[in-house]
Amino acid sequence: MEVKHLIVNTIRTKRLMLRKMDKCDANSLFAIWSNPKVTKYMNIEGFTRIKEAEEMIAFLSDLSERGEAIRYSIFEKNSNTIIGSCGFNSLNFEAKSAEIGYDLDSQFWNKGYGTEAVNGLVDYAFHQLNLKIIEAKVDPRNILSIKLLQKLNFELQGIVEENEGQADDLYLYTKESHIQKSSNGWIVPSQKG
Repeated sequence: MEVKHLIVNTIRTKRLMLRKMDKCDANSLFAIWSNPKVTKYMNIEGFTRIKEAEEMIAFLSDLSERGEAIRYSIFEKNSNTIIGSCGFNSLNFEAKSAEIGYDLDSQFWNKGYGTEAVNGLVDYAFHQLNLKIIEAKVDPRNILSIKLLQKLNFELQGIVEENEGQADDLYLYTKESHIQKSSNGWIVPSQKG
């Protein structure tokens, strides 16, 4: 299924711009991904060389070109500063599902930026990509991330044991879309029951 035409390069929210990650973002993202506070609950070790950030961006760009994932750099609009990244770690258009991931520079925690960025992603996924379910896997000790997901009405589904070679189990949260397009193109809430 050809899906590249569905992927946008930019998503805008009130205070943020999510722009498709680019190699020119490497220095800013390295500063974030080398911070042990940020990477503590991520599935990567903290980076120690800029080359690691460049390689990660190239890897994510390759996945994006194949329509399997997409990652955005998160810019604070007022300062035009990269404050983190977010995106779809996996996209499955046949199943109409995606897994999201996100990270923020620790100096921007507890200011609503993560919630705003993830809400922008979810809105895009449901309204533009016509996905039906969004998943997020989170370390049970990552209280800030759990609170973010709960604030956006994600529901805890269970535990993913020894996820992707990690020693620790992860919580699986999901959010379902109750939006569908009618025959005339209008978006209407789906009828449950």
